[in-house]
Amino acid sequence: MSNIKLAWKNLTNKPLNMMLSLVLFALGVGMISMIFLIENQVQEKFDKNLAGISLVIGAKGSPLQMILCNMYHVDDPTGNVKIKDVKPFLSGRNPLIDKAIPLSLGDSYKGFRIVGTTQDYPELYDVKPKEGKVWENNFEANIGADVAKIANLKIGDTFYSTHGFLSDGMNGHEHGQFKVVGIFQKSNSVIDQLILTTTQSIWEVHANHDEPETTETTETTETIDTTKEETDNHDGHDHATDDGHDHDHDHDHDHDHDHSAPQKPLIEEVDQEITSILIKFKESSKKSFQALTMLRGINENTEVMAASPAIELNRLYDNMSLGESFLRNLAMIIVLVSGLSIFISLFSSLRDRKYELALMRVMGATPTKLFFLIILEGLLLAVIGYVIGIILSHLGMSVFAGQMEDKYHYSFTATKFLKEEFYLLGGALFIGFVAAVIPAYQAFRTDISQTLTES
Repeated sequence: MSNIKLAWKNLTNKPLNMMLSLVLFALGVGMISMIFLIENQVQEKFDKNLAGISLVIGAKGSPLQMILCNMYHVDDPTGNVKIKDVKPFLSGRNPLIDKAIPLSLGDSYKGFRIVGTTQDYPELYDVKPKEGKVWENNFEANIGADVAKIANLKIGDTFYSTHGFLSDGMNGHEHGQFKVVGIFQKSNSVIDQLILTTTQSIWEVHANHDEPETTETTETTETIDTTKEETDNHDGHDHATDDGHDHDHDHDHDHDHDHSAPQKPLIEEVDQEITSILIKFKESSKKSFQALTMLRGINENTEVMAASPAIELNRLYDNMSLGESFLRNLAMIIVLVSGLSIFISLFSSLRDRKYELALMRVMGATPTKLFFLIILEGLLLAVIGYVIGIILSHLGMSVFAGQMEDKYHYSFTATKFLKEEFYLLGGALFIGFVAAVIPAYQAFRTDISQTLTES
């Protein structure tokens, strides 16, 4: 019988003791592994979506909220700012600024945010359309790869925007019909979860949505409604499918909008509002004194607020690290307790196995063989506990990934394995070895004659 089979039979001789040790060890390893997985993928997402952005300028409020909303699209806007208040940053005359990209938020489709912006925005992430073209006119939209997949949209489809960021389909804009003209390639960036269009489209949607309704008599209203219903359903044509898409239209729904009309430059729309501006400094200006003091100057001397992604993310990491440190320390305590459990299990089993070990010595087993047999039992428990722990951590990660997908449309994966997990195997083997050393030494010192005499 091989040493591994013999060690396994010795362990299974007391299954309850073995199960207790394995459960504790697996929980500790699983917690540490899952912390590594979440920490790695969250940081990867944050770093990927930085895209070289130096400042975010928007309405006064929480700087971290503004960063999370406008860069990662996982929070609500702090408010809107008038273009006249941010005109100096959009003028293109500031020698420090390479790009100033406006964002207008507030609407969505099936939970995916619709962002009014310029064509510079996807260029930040080096993302190009995989199908179709880049939007040019109002109410033309480019969608991210995840939007196309989950919302089942394709080139030429139309959809109506919904007020807010919920996916319940309520508060739809009757005039906010967008047409998909391009689908971006998969980039594993925030672009995958966004719908991009012109800023003017967002303004037009809300201008129509916010128009006061005229007061009419009940009879007139009923006549208009009847006429509208007959018009919308002429020739048996149903304009809106159940999923909110409109396909193969024989005429234009959006007769209220001239999509191809020439647009005034954003900077001239001084009374209009946007949500924020993403500022990217020129490489030569990033470490200049003016660039370093711009944030303070904006916050102290203007009606708007500036926030630095680097500063706010460092604060976020600091806050997150407290919880991570607590969970990591808790997991280490569980692993150490499991190591103690392995030690107690092996040490106590020696009392019942003294006669067995003495017989092995009589049959030719050397003290060294007995020593390594007990060590092997400790290592075997550690390896099995490690494997179970890794399986549990990746199962837990799949649950976490599903929740993040449902709530934020961010994609995480449970199939990614980190080098830290292999380092964790080394730590597990070390704990298994240390837990088995004293029992192994006791087996090594087994006195054959005394043990057989006592039996």
